[in-house]
Parts: sequence; C-alpha cells; structure tokens
Amino acid sequence: MTERFFLYDETESTTTRYISFMGEHQRFDLALIQTDHYYGKRIVLDIQGSRFAIIGRDDLDEPGYLEQVFKLTGEEAAELRDFLYEVI
Repeated sequence: MTERFFLYDETESTTTRYISFMGEHQRFDLALIQTDHYYGKRIVLDIQGSRFAIIGRDDLDEPGYLEQVFKLTGEEAAELRDFLYEVI
C-alpha cells in the first residue's frame, strides 16, 4: 500500500446550530456548522435532503446557487435564502 499524502489533518472545535422550520413551500431541517476552517463561511447541511454546502453571504447573492446545490425550486430557494441571510 502506498503512503497517504494528506493536504491537511486538523481538529478544531465548532459550533453547530440545528434548525427546523416550515416555509410556505417546504420544510427545512438544517444544521449550520460554524468553523474557522472556511474563512467565516458556514457549512449548511440539509439533513432531510442529504445535501450540504459551504456558504457565506457572497454565495447567497449568487443567482441559482441554492437551487443547484440543494436541488430546490425558485420559491423554495427564496425561502431558504431569506432565512440564511438572517443567520449567516
């Protein structure tokens, strides 16, 4: 077996916030993980949809980003985007 080449192998403390809310179009069950590793961005996990993304405010401004990453309709993504603007 060949030797592994690690790009990084770090351990750090994180803060995780679990949130569940019902929008007009969909229920969202999320985990928001705050870490220093991604330059102030949060890891957003869609627990029910088994999808995740590293998201900062700049990503929320990117047209179509949430729709693509979380496989949402425009209306569903708008609800999620509004919520994430409040917490990120």
